[in-house]
Amino acid sequence: MVSSDAYSHGVEVTSFGRMLFISGQVGIGGDGIPGQDIREQAELAIGNLNKVLAGADMDMNDIVKATIYLTDEGLIGPFMEAGAGFLPTPPPATTLVIVKALASPVLLVEIEAVAAR
Repeated sequence: MVSSDAYSHGVEVTSFGRMLFISGQVGIGGDGIPGQDIREQAELAIGNLNKVLAGADMDMNDIVKATIYLTDEGLIGPFMEAGAGFLPTPPPATTLVIVKALASPVLLVEIEAVAAR
């Protein structure tokens, strides 16, 4: 399969015992306060994703598919910088979508994922 530093075009799961479908995780901290900018929100969303994975005894290496929603294409570069180290190698199959808005006007990023182990 072909992959780049940021994503794989396809990921084959040849055997697994469990799958975890993770709802969109946003850039809001445990205190209910959203990050001030895309970098902070990306870090919070990734942290929230990690918490869901940990709750299922999984980690980022178990993610086989991720979908990232951003509210503006100008956020792509800063998001990629903030999230550069969060994907495993090789990275999962990933889709990035630019949307008009998320559930709240203050939200800039949402990340959903599928993990398999």
